[in-house]
Amino acid sequence: MSLTAVRSWWMPPGSSSDAALILLARGVRAFTDGYVALLLPYYLTLLDYSAFEIGVIATATLLGSGLLTLLTGLFAYRFRMHALLTAACLLMLGTGVGFAAVTDFLPLLLIAVVGTLNPSSGDVSVFLPLEQTLLSHAAAAEQRTALFARYSLVGNLVGALGALAAALPGLLAQWDVLELKAAVQAMFVLYGLAGLASLAIYRRLSLARAHGDETRSVPLGQSRSIVYRLAALFSLDAFAGGFVVQSLLALWLYLRFDLSLEAAGTIFFWTGMLAAASFLAAPAIARRFGLVNTMVFTHLPANVFCILAALMPTLPLAVLFLLLRSALSSMDVPARSSYVMAVVSPAERPAAAGMTAVPRSLAAAVSPALAGYLLTLTPFGWPLIICGALKIVYDLTLLALFRKVKPPEER
Repeated sequence: MSLTAVRSWWMPPGSSSDAALILLARGVRAFTDGYVALLLPYYLTLLDYSAFEIGVIATATLLGSGLLTLLTGLFAYRFRMHALLTAACLLMLGTGVGFAAVTDFLPLLLIAVVGTLNPSSGDVSVFLPLEQTLLSHAAAAEQRTALFARYSLVGNLVGALGALAAALPGLLAQWDVLELKAAVQAMFVLYGLAGLASLAIYRRLSLARAHGDETRSVPLGQSRSIVYRLAALFSLDAFAGGFVVQSLLALWLYLRFDLSLEAAGTIFFWTGMLAAASFLAAPAIARRFGLVNTMVFTHLPANVFCILAALMPTLPLAVLFLLLRSALSSMDVPARSSYVMAVVSPAERPAAAGMTAVPRSLAAAVSPALAGYLLTLTPFGWPLIICGALKIVYDLTLLALFRKVKPPEER
């Protein structure tokens, strides 16, 4: 089968060539994000840092992502999209090399703030609003949710494969190829090199090289009120999710059940696979029930499963509910991205993407440190319970405020 045939089968009808390139770049970064989320707490443990210090560094990575995304939103209109993507890729390279070369806490904390490292299983970085803006112009409105579903699918599927790669440093040490610490540092260098690979892909984008109106950012106008309310709700959701970012969820499993790194990689591979599979169902569900209903009624049971996982007395039961949660918890992601792009004007999309992404990153930056502190007190799953409860509040509030605000294709 030719590359053209594969692309026509995989991409929604009418998608531009830019859409396939963006998904490819997302996959490259997702692979390294998948193993870095697991190796980050393990590496910091090798450096003799406490659970609280690990939580602080995880918080710093999320805080830095939020600030970088805010600056991008404020000044994107002055630059070509390609220039912004190039800067982000070079920053990713510097982040990977920095974490491999530096071991002192304060320099690591600084790199975490200014870098692109992602302690979460999802994409919380400056790349997200840039790519979402370009994706919104790469397909027709009726195919927008399907394209965002594929974007999320690639991230989770390849990220799940990356989680399996977290076992590679242990294997290299076991085979006497590298010492364990050096093997982990090599994985951070590979993370940085993924930034260069992404840059090579971005250079082929047509929209990213343009100054045209289709990628020109303008301040929010008539959509300001709805974007601000969505940003506030998404911030609550992100704050809750920060309690169970993948790095800290792996740490909880280690403290609560003495789970090995290799076993954690396998578990997170399957949670990623289930989340990826759920993205395929999201467009069909959204067409049948609407974007808001899809976001809410797939999310609610997932949050109940998150709470139940914390209460389980054995590892198999805890893993069972984590798997059930993963099968539903991310189905709202493509629906949410599509909804934001649908309820604002095309010219407001870059500003709306940044405005909804920045508060999410900043809110998510607070909770990992709190979760790390809770885990220093007890290995019980309080972070999971807090996460599930807050997300239930988010779901019910979103339904109450936006069930009557329909995107154009649902009117």
